[in-house]
Order: sequence, then C-alpha cells, then structure tokens
Amino acid sequence: MRRMSVLAVIAAALLTLPASASAASKEQQLLMAELRIMQQNQQMLQQSLIALADTLKAVNGRLDEQAGTSRKALADQRLLIEGMTDTVRALREKSDDTNVRLSSITQELESIRQTIASQPAPVSVIPSTDPAADPGAPGAPPTATPAAPTAGTPPPNVSPQRTYDSAYSDYAAGQYELAIVGFQTFLKFFPRHMSADDAQLNIGNSLYNGGKYREAVVEYQKVISDFPTTDSVPAAHYKLGQTYMALKQNDLARKQFETVMKNFDRSSEATLAKQALDRIK
Repeated sequence: MRRMSVLAVIAAALLTLPASASAASKEQQLLMAELRIMQQNQQMLQQSLIALADTLKAVNGRLDEQAGTSRKALADQRLLIEGMTDTVRALREKSDDTNVRLSSITQELESIRQTIASQPAPVSVIPSTDPAADPGAPGAPPTATPAAPTAGTPPPNVSPQRTYDSAYSDYAAGQYELAIVGFQTFLKFFPRHMSADDAQLNIGNSLYNGGKYREAVVEYQKVISDFPTTDSVPAAHYKLGQTYMALKQNDLARKQFETVMKNFDRSSEATLAKQALDRIK
C-alpha cells in the first residue's frame, strides 16, 4: 500500500512537471517580449533625444545668428546716431557762425545806410538873371573850378570784401534790386578796389536778369569805359551783344560778338560769341 501511494505521488509530480515548465516558458516569453518592447522604446527615446539635440543645436545657431545680427544692427545704429550727432553739432556751429556773420553784416549795412542818410543832398543850382553871376559874362568874378568827384568815405568797421560779398549774396539769390544797391554802394566807397569791375559788371547783369535791357546797356558800357584794362571787358562786350539781341538789334549785337572774337580771341567769351554769331546767321 505504501509503495502504491509513493508511486502515486511520484506520478502526480511527474504529471505536474510539464505544466510548471510550460508556465516558466510562458513567463520567459513574456519577459522577453517586454524586454524587446523596452529596447524599442529605448531606441525610440534615444532617437527622440538625438532629434531634440539637433533641434536645440539649430535653435541655438539661429539664436546666435539673431544675436549677432542684433549686435550688428545696434552697432550700426550707434554709429548712425553718433554721425547724426556730429552732423547736428557741425550744423549748429555753422548756424552760430552764420548768425554772427549776419549780425555783423546787418550792423555794417545799417552803418552804411546811416552814412548815406547823413550825407547832404545835392544842391540844385537855379540860373540867375544877374549878368555878374554868369562866369562867362564880361566883368564877372572868376569862379573856382569844381573839384573832381571823389570816393565817399566808408563808415568805420566796414570792409570792402564784406560789402561786396553781401551784394553778391543778394545777386546770387535773385534779389536783383538789393544787389544793385549793394554794388553801387561798394563802388561809391571803394571805386579803386580790385573787385570794382566785377561790381559794375554785376550791376549790368542784375538789370539784364531783371529784364531791364536798356538800363543794362548803359551799365555794360560803363565797364568798357571805366575799367578798360580788366578781365571784365570781354564779358561786358559779350553781355552787350546778348542785350542787343534781346532788344532785337541784331546788327549791334553782331558788332559786339565780332569785337570779342577779334580782340579777346583767347577768352572763354570768344567761344560763346562765335556760337551767338552762328545763331544770328
């Protein structure tokens, strides 16, 4: 009986052995499957980490590039602001200099006006019926020969160059009436100055530009008669020709242009005169 029970236990154990081995094999398979899944997940995680690292690297590169661009833009703006500051400073200094110069010129012009206003007006001579008052009458007392007109005395602290520059500024700005007054004042006070011929020429130019051609003819002729040895003479002849053309007096204009070509053939006005003659023809 004992042998039979032992055999039964052994048989039962033998019967249970395959079942236990089968269960262990299934657990092992499950573990292996889980390990494979974990490995796959790990690989995916590594790939994600690698992709994230590449993205972070690209982002950092872009940030560095943007930072460099921003730094360059800030540096350029700083340079621009510094340049604008220097420009504003220079303009302010020029403005201050201009204000000082305008104040000085204004004072000089005011002094000139006061001097002109203080000069006595010319006395008109009324013919007398008294024979003794006639210098040519017999027995009349001898009279003194009138003195030649002299240059006016300029006001103090008035320089000829500033007076000329002031008149020329009006001329360049198209203020021809003011320019004429300025040049006439210059000639009155400084008739022997080296720029006197230019002042006389510019009086004619101011009248010409203002359409006063007949008055311009008179002033251009003064350049030729009063300053015959200066370099303004060929310009005066040429401008006379232009003025005569504006007056429809082509014969007189032709004579002036021919004078320039004959007597001042090396001047720049000679070329202009030749072109004007061609237009007349």
